[in-house]
Amino acid sequence: MAIREILIYPDDKLREVAKRVTFPLTDEVNTLIQDMADTMYDAPGVGLAATQVGVPLRIAITDTDWRSDEVRHEKGGEPVAARNLKVWINPEFTWKVDTLVSWEEGCLSVPEVYEDVERPAAVRLRWQDTEGETHEADFEGFQAVALQHEFDHLDGILFIDKLSRLKQNMIKKKLKKRKKIENS
Repeated sequence: MAIREILIYPDDKLREVAKRVTFPLTDEVNTLIQDMADTMYDAPGVGLAATQVGVPLRIAITDTDWRSDEVRHEKGGEPVAARNLKVWINPEFTWKVDTLVSWEEGCLSVPEVYEDVERPAAVRLRWQDTEGETHEADFEGFQAVALQHEFDHLDGILFIDKLSRLKQNMIKKKLKKRKKIENS
């Protein structure tokens, strides 16, 4: 399909709260999901929310497996990372454990910034698939962290919002300086 431009902080569109998706999905929404996958793998990232490509819909994708050490070979081709793309439509957490875990996070919309963020170690999620079927499941570890990170985007929240004011100011200065250099 197509690789879309990923919005970079401080773009105001990253702060938009996404709207619920209605079913059946339109061709436009199906194309968006495929474009998001192409964009995420090209970046490369392990997750992407529709708001990060400027579309305020409650859709996110993740693949926390594809950059693992396991690879498969395509017929006669180079090794390709195994892919396990998940599409999350209208996701909502129905439960989060009180136990927090600290994980280093990065974000395609906040390039070259990595910081430890504390989040619940396990979550229960309800979501719809591309057919509109509702699912519910529990997730823990990196998968739980990745889901919380991506779904924050759907509410206009970035991982840097969870950092101290001092760290936020340092990151803002770094990104403004980088943008200034890129624009010169």
